Amino acid sequence: MLKKPVLVESLIVFVTVLFVHAVVWDRYSWCAVALAIQAFYVQFKWDRLLQLGGAVFQFRTAANSGLLPASMVIPLLGIVMKERCKAAGIVYFERFGIVVASTGMLVALFLSVIAVGITKPVPTNTCILTGIAGSIIIYTMKHSLTVSEVIEVLEVLLIFVYLSMILLYLLPRCFTPGEALLVLGGISFVLNQLIKRSLNVVEGRGDPIDFFLLVAVVGVVLLGLFFTVLFIFMDSGTWISSMFFHMMTAVLGLGVIMPWLYRLIQRNPLFWLLQFLFETQTRVYLLAYWTFLAASACGIVFYQNAKRSSESKKHQASTITRKYFHFIVVATYVPGLIYDRQLLYVAAVLCLAVFVFLEYIRYFRIKPFGQTLRHLLSLFLDERDSGPLILTHIYLLLGMSLPVWLFPRACAPKGTLSGAGALVPYSGVLAVGVGDTIASVFGSTMGEIKWPGTKKTFEGTMTAIFAQIIAVALILIFDSNVNLNSSYAWILASVSLVSLLEAYTTQIDNLLLPLYLQIMFM
Repeated sequence: MLKKPVLVESLIVFVTVLFVHAVVWDRYSWCAVALAIQAFYVQFKWDRLLQLGGAVFQFRTAANSGLLPASMVIPLLGIVMKERCKAAGIVYFERFGIVVASTGMLVALFLSVIAVGITKPVPTNTCILTGIAGSIIIYTMKHSLTVSEVIEVLEVLLIFVYLSMILLYLLPRCFTPGEALLVLGGISFVLNQLIKRSLNVVEGRGDPIDFFLLVAVVGVVLLGLFFTVLFIFMDSGTWISSMFFHMMTAVLGLGVIMPWLYRLIQRNPLFWLLQFLFETQTRVYLLAYWTFLAASACGIVFYQNAKRSSESKKHQASTITRKYFHFIVVATYVPGLIYDRQLLYVAAVLCLAVFVFLEYIRYFRIKPFGQTLRHLLSLFLDERDSGPLILTHIYLLLGMSLPVWLFPRACAPKGTLSGAGALVPYSGVLAVGVGDTIASVFGSTMGEIKWPGTKKTFEGTMTAIFAQIIAVALILIFDSNVNLNSSYAWILASVSLVSLLEAYTTQIDNLLLPLYLQIMFM
């Protein structure tokens, strides 16, 4: 068993599900257990389809399907959010957590049914398991959700279906089925939330920074879809096309996205953003510090490209070189988490929009910077960037930012949770910035004992766990808002589980690990 990484990965996910189930112990956690069992069996059907080339779309080939670990993320996040908000007495967000969990289960079931439906011959046992799990989940939803919540869940599923058909066709080999479930499921939920809130705007209700995130994510996705369709009919690499790209970006930004945001926050978005960014002296200092770090990251890119000689055009940056960016991201996020989390929230949204926009420029070869970006970033490609898009740096940003964005502020007294929950915003820093980085550096330089069936080393995993424990101790020293209340054993178990998951998963660890650590901490 230990020689098959997918089985060990599945075992780690099952342990996480059982931990959550043992703490929550309600009908939703039972549904999560049923979903995990059926996803485990269906995962092998997806793997077989990918090996035989029988999948409907082209998926990333250097990894397994990743259906089980991806299927459990959204349901578990919803369940733990429900429990936290129930304990805080916030009924609205308790119901919201139930909707999130139900949506995640239904979307995961949809992917399972797709795999079972296109597998020949029809896998009878897997069909029965999927039917049983689906019946349990739908029965629970029937007796738990109101009519409006059922409609909301079905709306997200419908958006996911159409978005999957469009993006998986336009972006071959960019995702595994599990990664597509996570990314497209998240975008579908964000789009549905934005539509829902836009139709029910109440002045003074809702945090402007939440609206800013929703509009930014949906805006960059719609921008990409628009230009992808447009450049089917014209060459994107010409100066005329490039001028049209910049002009239409300005038109869509100022004519659609800005008015949309204005409707939601009831004030001028640009004035609000400028006032927010420069509201206090601490924010000015943080922005200046982050500007310096961004310039340093650009300097590393230029320096590494300057080292690349004309005789070694196929030369790629080493693992240690790529981890420089992880250190820079840690240096960026930690001061923001300690001194001003709201500023970090908004700055991360702006960075995401900039990263995606620059990727559009690179992908469409928009002049004058498109070809330059292609040349500069090609040095940092790895086997996970097998599709037309380069997504690893965007996944790194998402992995660090999602725990900050998904932190249930309304259900947290004084802006923080008690016990291990106080470390939720630090999940990305610990899992990716510290754990994954240290594991890669020490594993590649000093590691000798390999985990069975993988290239990862025992030494790398152990040093990653140790480094994360030291990081937690430093967080306790420097962040006065963090009070762990003697939950050290749970923190050690959480960090160890996620570090083992890093050793055995073939999915994008920058995206998956912070979410699992967040689930365990919550």
